[in-house]
Amino acid sequence: MLLILRDIMSKFMYSGSYTSDGVKGLLKEGGTARRDETTRIVESLGGTLEAYYWCYGSTDFLAIMDFPDHTTVTGMALNIAASGKFKGNITPLITVEEMDEMVKVNLGDYRMPGE
Repeated sequence: MLLILRDIMSKFMYSGSYTSDGVKGLLKEGGTARRDETTRIVESLGGTLEAYYWCYGSTDFLAIMDFPDHTTVTGMALNIAASGKFKGNITPLITVEEMDEMVKVNLGDYRMPGE
């Protein structure tokens, strides 16, 4: 069996809501400064920022990012969360092609709870 390894980046959505302290900083710096800082930190960790949006409602912002691994993006989110300036969420994003492969997974004779 021939195994070909290639650099595969996983896609993530990072979204969140600002605390009152975070909103004060946003009002002081503006939206472009926050996007630029997100780009800087993501790239410094080996990722890329695909998109950055501001939102209305329960979510204030969202960013679509590519990262080489789950460890790095989760570490970034944990360190940023420690600031207390906003509450963020990391969501792994799944392509249509990945979902097509996922639905083919066969559990064989796995017994479900209660069966």
